[in-house]
Amino acid sequence: MPDMNLPNYFYGDEAMQFTYFRIPCQLITHPRFKHLSTDSKLLYGMLLDRMSLSIKNEW
Repeated sequence: MPDMNLPNYFYGDEAMQFTYFRIPCQLITHPRFKHLSTDSKLLYGMLLDRMSLSIKNEW
């Protein structure tokens, strides 16, 4: 694996260079969702992201 020289800390808008999907903790910790695959949990997070963008754009 190549060396990645990342800074130890990110300040202000530097953190915005990374994109994250928010996945509700309940999907990970609650026994009700234990049977769901990690792919389906990730897909749910991606759909939440798209939905928030649609709300932001008033769709």
